[in-house]
Amino acid sequence: MISKVVTIKNRAGIHARPAALIVQTANQFASQIFFEKDSNRINGKSIMGIITLGAAFNTSLTVIADGKDELAAVEAIVKLFENKFEEG
Repeated sequence: MISKVVTIKNRAGIHARPAALIVQTANQFASQIFFEKDSNRINGKSIMGIITLGAAFNTSLTVIADGKDELAAVEAIVKLFENKFEEG
């Protein structure tokens, strides 16, 4: 199991488009992927789960992956956050 804290840097936070990008990316990996905010843990492969986190600008989340490709999964998802979901 591997985890990393990420911070949302795009002004709009996680809305439908970033959530879809996260799910698309997460589904490329065999590992289980989760996001934690406060005490809530959601499935990173569920668009509804991600949207219901209500993650706004400057919110920190923990990305957790567990499985054979966990490191690659976390790196790919962290890259989305670092690139502000390609929203600038």
